[in-house]
Amino acid sequence: MSIIRNMDLEKVKAEVATVISEVLEAHPQREGSIFVIGCSSSEICGGVIGKNSSEETGKAVFEAAKALLDQKGLYLACQCCEHLNRALIIEESCAIKYNLEPVCVVPWAHGGGSFATAAWHGFKNPVAVEHIKASAGIDIGSTLIGMHLKDVAVPLHPEQKFIGKAYVTAAWCRPKLIGGERARYQ
Repeated sequence: MSIIRNMDLEKVKAEVATVISEVLEAHPQREGSIFVIGCSSSEICGGVIGKNSSEETGKAVFEAAKALLDQKGLYLACQCCEHLNRALIIEESCAIKYNLEPVCVVPWAHGGGSFATAAWHGFKNPVAVEHIKASAGIDIGSTLIGMHLKDVAVPLHPEQKFIGKAYVTAAWCRPKLIGGERARYQ
């Protein structure tokens, strides 16, 4: 059970949409790019990460993120908790497009987390994969999404600093600068 029993799920959805919108307005992403989200429903509800999972909260975050990212033509990648080695739940079409190898696991609230479980049940054809290289993402409650971002991640400090009671960080990725002193960049 959540620490905050009557968490306003519509408010959580609005906060998720605000943060994603801030990232995409500051750094628009190419259609078909991957946007990764790590989410602690426990932290959103005011609990301790991994100890107070809320399936309703995980579902609210998933629904808000998926609706907005679908509108933008972006793939959503939902990070599982450390019990599943931070695997990701994505649509099968994303795995096919990016040649990602599916792994056999089905998340549940206490093995993968509420957010990943909501993704498993909310996607049309969900698959789990171990690794991706997302172009942008948000981290709700310090779940450590960095391992799933492209090599040069640039932090972004959204004005909306919390979703529920969970602190939010964000990042977008840019191409590497290579070539040394003779190179020219756009």
